[in-house]
Amino acid sequence: MQNNDSRQAPTQDQTQQAALPALRHSRLLALLQERGQASVADLVVALDVSRDTVRRDLDLLDQRGLLIRTRGGALDNSHLVQVDTTLGLRMDAHVEAKRRIGACAARLVRDSETLILNGGSSTCYFAGALGDRHNLTVITNNLRIPPAVPEGCSRAIHILGGLYWGVSQVTLGPIGFSSVAGISADTAVIGVTGLTAAGISMGRLEEASATRGMIDIARRTIVLADASKFSVSAFSLIAPLSGIHHLVTDKEPPPDIAAALAAAGVEIAVC
Repeated sequence: MQNNDSRQAPTQDQTQQAALPALRHSRLLALLQERGQASVADLVVALDVSRDTVRRDLDLLDQRGLLIRTRGGALDNSHLVQVDTTLGLRMDAHVEAKRRIGACAARLVRDSETLILNGGSSTCYFAGALGDRHNLTVITNNLRIPPAVPEGCSRAIHILGGLYWGVSQVTLGPIGFSSVAGISADTAVIGVTGLTAAGISMGRLEEASATRGMIDIARRTIVLADASKFSVSAFSLIAPLSGIHHLVTDKEPPPDIAAALAAAGVEIAVC
């Protein structure tokens, strides 16, 4: 009996063509995991495909929840710092980058300065790098800072009171810094969750508000941000880029952020 089914098994060429997008997607995701982020232009070169193909792939993978689509590129999901990520986990992420950033930022500090530091892992690494400084006054809501500050470099460490938030090991007080008489600082050293051309941000509104208050009472602001924070827009904006003076990081920022930093007059130190 003759089989009248007109369907034919796929040829070898058709099978290979069908596999190409899956292989490309796998390579694209691997590149993002390695780099943390990538622009469309970077992916065009790395994958040897057209810009339209890259954009379609990014849109599809974003819809599947496999990456975060950004303007002009994409971000690896694993590089997003969630609100409920514990400080212990953050201390173990990007350790070498944070150590370099902390050491580089410490060189921007002068003896006898009053520093105000917010919560987060980057400020802990910064505090640990202050061993060559002397006569510092440190103000912080980060309960990991006091034991991190090297012995002999500070004359006083002041802990800001308020509600204790165990996830980040910080205190969040209801009192605005600007209304507290006598509190001022030479330099605010700030860790952030995200940094875009629009500014710096954090995932929790209360902590962003406290950090904004620190910036308001300081004469200058140093932001510590490793490359995983680039192009990440967290829930609450802390300040526009015009509100900071120095950015200390481990890699050159993407072109759009670099242009915005330059326009805002921010000095960039790449460690």
